[in-house]
Amino acid sequence: MFGFLSRFVGLWLIAGALVAVVIDATKSIAASALIVTPLGVAWSNLSVATLMSVQEFVQRNIEPTLGRWLWDPVIQTILLLPTWVILGALGFLFTWLGRRRRLKTAYA
Repeated sequence: MFGFLSRFVGLWLIAGALVAVVIDATKSIAASALIVTPLGVAWSNLSVATLMSVQEFVQRNIEPTLGRWLWDPVIQTILLLPTWVILGALGFLFTWLGRRRRLKTAYA
């Protein structure tokens, strides 16, 4: 069950990465320059409230010094990466985690 769910989520994330690539490519062609949408911008365009609630959760509910350290350099750096990179990497990770493993057989 976990394998199916992991593959399912992974394929949806890969599909989202492909959509993000198409959107960035369309914007780049229209502007005649390379346009890359960071994950933070895409997330804030979809739902500013959830982005702010995640920031508040990380900074307040995790130990105060660790929460500030975790949000400022780590999560903000991830939010500055292109959307398709993050979605694609997570998609491939979930798909890989849910893969069907082959049984190793000994041949005589």
